[in-house]
Amino acid sequence: MTDPRFEAFFAGPARQFLVRAIDLALEEDGEDRTSMAVFTTDDRLRATIVAKQETLVAGLPILPLVLKRMGEAERCQTDLRVADGDKVPDRTVVAVIDGPAVTLLKAERVMLNFLCHLSGIANMVAKGVAALAGTKTRLLDTRKTLPGLRYPEKYAVLVGGGVNHRLDLAAMIMLKDNHIDRAGGIAQAMAAVRRAYRDDPAAMPPVEIECRSLDEVKLAVAERPARLMLDNMPPDVMRQALKLVPEDIETEVSGGVELSALGSIGALGADFVSVGRITHSAPSADFSMLL
Repeated sequence: MTDPRFEAFFAGPARQFLVRAIDLALEEDGEDRTSMAVFTTDDRLRATIVAKQETLVAGLPILPLVLKRMGEAERCQTDLRVADGDKVPDRTVVAVIDGPAVTLLKAERVMLNFLCHLSGIANMVAKGVAALAGTKTRLLDTRKTLPGLRYPEKYAVLVGGGVNHRLDLAAMIMLKDNHIDRAGGIAQAMAAVRRAYRDDPAAMPPVEIECRSLDEVKLAVAERPARLMLDNMPPDVMRQALKLVPEDIETEVSGGVELSALGSIGALGADFVSVGRITHSAPSADFSMLL
């Protein structure tokens, strides 16, 4: 079973980041000397991957990729019983793999680590999306991701119903506090950006400007960026700030946002709310491999 969303996301450079993450995880584990001592190279097993809780599933197509990176894909048969994005009850069999015993046991923890971690992110994102139901506000991720795992984690955000912010620093120009303060203000920072792209203005990525006060919102609106970030503003200030922003400029609420606050933020009418904890603090889902 192939997953079109997975294949589309992990095309091009994203695929290479995923492959490198898998390779590093396998390298970290080294030789499975226990399994090599207990089983012969001819011993085969049937492994069943089972959910140990109700959970959204994310990262299941990574399982056969792990076996492929081990050079064992042709010796294994993988049956993915559900798809990424499916919500499954406790004790659901999500995959069955037949293959050499030593291969399956070496791959076990690597496969489960990806599956548990990404499914946990998708679970938390789905809760956040549900809290925003009935509003126009969409849940954004951030770059607060584990080193080397940004692409898998951002894929899990999509599975949970969220929206990806920039995948890398090149995707958008974000003028944050350090840029603005060092440049001498919002107008000066934007002037520097325009100078950098004066020879090819069409090559300039979309611009987002971080605002910490109503005065900064007014200054930022005058620069006509693609998006304004309202950073760490109290709800009453946020409400006033949103009234200052024309409809053709997107708005993003950010800054230590808790899931419990999403409903009230959505009611204010921002276009996006970015939440770092959906990647950096999502609890893992629980899956096991049974033989």
